[in-house]
Amino acid sequence: MRVSREQAAANRERIIEAAGELFRSKGFSGIGVADIMKEAELTHGGFYGHFASKDDLIAQASRRSMQRSAQSWRKVVAESGDQAFAALLTRYLSPRHRDDPGHGCAFAALSGDAARCGKPVRQAFAEGLEPLIDVLSGLVGGRTKAARRRKAIAALSELIGALMLSRAVGNVGLSDEILDAGRRELLNAAER
Repeated sequence: MRVSREQAAANRERIIEAAGELFRSKGFSGIGVADIMKEAELTHGGFYGHFASKDDLIAQASRRSMQRSAQSWRKVVAESGDQAFAALLTRYLSPRHRDDPGHGCAFAALSGDAARCGKPVRQAFAEGLEPLIDVLSGLVGGRTKAARRRKAIAALSELIGALMLSRAVGNVGLSDEILDAGRRELLNAAER
């Protein structure tokens, strides 16, 4: 039975959504195509009608996750006025974000995996960083555009690293301490 173009597009969206969440929860190699299709409530055989390969899906699902992160960051900034940087730090370096990688930042959940992937996936990650760098560049000080970009990249690196490290330790107290230290140090650096 053939499906309409509209249904095919909807099925593709379901696959990308399911894959994005599963990849962030379990890693790229921790989940197979059959599991993704099952989560999307579609048959395994239909996968290759939508994607050239699992890497193709990884790149597309990563892009989608990163676009949503950028939208979320812009929304936090728009709603937070003068406290935008603090609001962004508080939201990103939170126990809630730490404890729900499937709905969180693809960079914190998958950067290690992406480093071992092919060029399309690494390119998706490179492209996905730019909007986040742009958001942070508008929030950090600096005399020149290059200085603000450098500070934004450093802040983004610390955010991602702190979240990754907080997830890696098996001690909730230490994990919370990592999140708190990251927030405080980034705020202190922004005030200098």
